[in-house]
This record gives sequence, structure tokens and C-alpha cells, in this order.
Amino acid sequence: MTTFIDISHMQQLIRKTGVQQFITELTGFIEDDYRNWAHFQKCRRVANHSALGVIELMPTASEILYGFKYVNGHPSNADKNNLTVMAFGALAETDTGYPLLLSELTLATALRTAATSVLAAKYLAPHHVRTMAVIGNGAQSEFQILAFHTLLGINHFRLYDIDPRASEKLKNNLTEYQAIHLHISDSVAEAVQGADIITTITADKKNATIIKPEMISDNVYINAVGGDCPGKTEIHPDIINRARVVVEYEPQSRIEGEIQNMPASFAVTELWKIINGNVNNRDFQHGLTVFDSVGFAIEDFSTLRYIRHLSEKYRIGEKIELVPQPADPRDLFSYIK
Repeated sequence: MTTFIDISHMQQLIRKTGVQQFITELTGFIEDDYRNWAHFQKCRRVANHSALGVIELMPTASEILYGFKYVNGHPSNADKNNLTVMAFGALAETDTGYPLLLSELTLATALRTAATSVLAAKYLAPHHVRTMAVIGNGAQSEFQILAFHTLLGINHFRLYDIDPRASEKLKNNLTEYQAIHLHISDSVAEAVQGADIITTITADKKNATIIKPEMISDNVYINAVGGDCPGKTEIHPDIINRARVVVEYEPQSRIEGEIQNMPASFAVTELWKIINGNVNNRDFQHGLTVFDSVGFAIEDFSTLRYIRHLSEKYRIGEKIELVPQPADPRDLFSYIK
């Protein structure tokens, strides 16, 4: 039998755990898998693009488990009051191919993205950061703020979105977190001025210049999350040129990340090397550093592992017959007689 986690199950898992604890524990699962980077089969995600968006498959496998995520990105969906990003995923045994888990990943992806962002910041951001600017206040923004507040202790956040309603939505959603102080800014320049960390997480799929060179100092950490497909960027190329850039999986980031317009000779460092100590993280904690995050399959693999762990811990989820189990595995026809 395969465990099935739908939206209601996921809500139960998150409420049982608590959002902040969920992000904290998930960050640990992702960090563990990054430490085992060499043991994964890795490839770029498979993308099918249309005029209005993209649908992608993100697979990876360890010696024990195989996982994949289906995810879309359709910014114009918001005009129809539909989600712009939706996802589901599966976890299976590598040796047999037997599906162990089929799960919603729309909510979980928002949590996983925040967990990955704060994991990178744990290694790359300067110590004693106090203020973060959040540019783009849509569906991902609350999770980013909770992650950085919970794991890095940041209490002050400056918000900006081209749609003021998005910023108000964010502020209303986080009202109960009294230790978190939110200020809605009138412009990107106002939001980023003096910020220790800048998180960009916008939705428009275009080569935008949200952060310009004159807006930032040479001592800031940029958590660039929004640039995640060909033709979509958020950071001015001059900033990328003068920064130390860290990516998840270079072959994918060269196509989808902020570095997609950089020459092949432009040097970047993969995050796993820093987490594993192959590269000294202190070299990135001073000056201008950019985490060019596009999301990678291992992070979703970690999320599926964590969901399975919570499902077993709390006994939440439905057992379904996703695949037939005939008495004689050579007699599949028996199912339709």
C-alpha cells in the first residue's frame, strides 16, 4: 500500500508539528541530504514551457529512495484567482520501484523553499544580522520570514511589493507573531537600504531588474529566490558580476538562475561544497554574496522523506492501492476479468 497525503493531511501534519518546528526539522533533513550529495543521482529538471508558464518534473535518487516532484509556474493564474504554483510528488524504493508515498507539495514546497533559503544563510550570511528586506510579498513570503526569524533570530523585516495588497496580506497573516516587526516600504530602494539580508521572491517570469547596483552596499547578503526559469531574473547583472555567487546545482542554475546571462567562465560555488567543508564558508560571510536559488530536486526529496517521517509519527495519511498486487505478478489481466 502507498501512503497518500492530500491537502487536509498536510494541514494536519503542519498543525501537529507547528510551522516553525516544521521548517526547523525540514532544514535538518535538507542539510543531511546535502551532506550526502555525492550519493545522489542528479540531473536538471525537465521543463515544458508554454506562452503562459512552465510545467516541470524534478527527479533524483539515492541508493535507497527515488523521488520526484511535479511543479508548475503560471503567473497569469492569479488573474483567474488560481494558484500560480502547484506541486505534488512521490517517493519510491530505488531497488523495487515500489511507490511508498504520494503527496501534495504545494504547501510543502513553500516550506521547503524557506528551509533551503535559511539553510544557505546559516552558512553564508554575516553573523548577527538584524534586518531583512523581502521584495515580493506573494505566496512564499510569510514562510521566508518565519524561517529567518526562527533559525537566524531576525526580528525586523521591510516589505515591498508592486501590489500593496500583497504586503497587507503578509502583514495580516503574521499578526500573531509579536516578536516579528514588519514595515511596509514605498519602494524597493527604501526596503533594501541598510538591510543585512535582501530576499527577492517575485513571480513575474521576465528578465527584471528589481535590485540595482546603486541600491546596495558591498556588505550585504542577497537571497535570490525568484529567478527560477529561463528568461526570468531579478538582480542587475553588474551586482552578479561583483558578487561571490553560490548555487544549488550549477548545470541547472546556468539555465534558470540569476547566472543564466553570465558567461560560462563566470565562477560559482555549489552549496553542498560549503556545507561539507570543501570550501570555507567564512570567505562568503564578508562582502557581497548572492545565493542564486532556483530550487533543486534533492530539496524536494528531503521534503518527501520528512513528510513520510511525520506521517508515520502521527499516523496521518491514507493508505491507497496505487499499483495492483495480483496473486501472480505475471497475471495482470486477472484485474479486468
